[in-house]
Amino acid sequence: MSRTIKNIHKAINAPIDDLITFRAMPTASIEHIDPFLFLNHHGPQTYLPNNNGLPFGPHPHRGFETLTFIYEGDLTHWDTGGGKNVILKDGIQWLTAGKGLIHAEISSDEFKKTGGQVEIIQLWMNLSARLKMTEPKYIGLQKDQIPEIFLDDNKVLIRIISGQFESVSGPVTSPTGIQIADIRIKKGGEYRTTIEKLHNILLYVVKGKIQVNGNEASKLNLVEFNTDGSDITITALEDSVIIFGHAKPFNEPVVAQGPFVMNSKAEINQAYLDYQNGKMGSFNDFN
Repeated sequence: MSRTIKNIHKAINAPIDDLITFRAMPTASIEHIDPFLFLNHHGPQTYLPNNNGLPFGPHPHRGFETLTFIYEGDLTHWDTGGGKNVILKDGIQWLTAGKGLIHAEISSDEFKKTGGQVEIIQLWMNLSARLKMTEPKYIGLQKDQIPEIFLDDNKVLIRIISGQFESVSGPVTSPTGIQIADIRIKKGGEYRTTIEKLHNILLYVVKGKIQVNGNEASKLNLVEFNTDGSDITITALEDSVIIFGHAKPFNEPVVAQGPFVMNSKAEINQAYLDYQNGKMGSFNDFN
């Protein structure tokens, strides 16, 4: 039985400084798709030579994970847990903030000098209550470290980040069982899959236009599904790129404030105290 679609949400314009940004979640029409919390689509845009780069200097996080897709440009990661590298085009970054750390996500010195295209998507994924205070962990993967499989006479390319797709496992082991991939479909290509009924699905259209279970969705659309079926059929009406993930929902309280996502207001207050008292590291670590 095909899973029906509850709604299709258009990402809203939400620029950050001079960075073109569209936010797909949360908006007035959708809060989150448990356990997927937040999705920002930065760009595409062109930075001129001698630019200031991305505006995401040092800031703290606790209680969730971030997955960042670098479609164009690059991204330098630096955190108080010791993680540091530069991820290039078609790479990803997966950060488990857990009990807390400070990190920065900025453009490389080379990019700031030469300029170029930028298109980056960041997804926040919740941690269940039992994992909120887990040790932080960072994984950065370049394009050639991400497994790829081709389907439908090479018209469908699945780049697997975590979980299993077509019996191929991704390089990231999600602590909460999230399965997610970057899928690229040429016009006329079709991808069929079956998802457990109990799982919530995240489907975001990065580029192009698709038909999914009889409904059209195009660039900047977030597709919200019901939980009444298992079969998913995605057909590309144009050359398209989508982010496709699924996971069992936690069904726990979500209390989010600024850079922290916990289960209660008291835990949020404690996160701010811990951050202010240096328990997540220090900005001096970035000097």
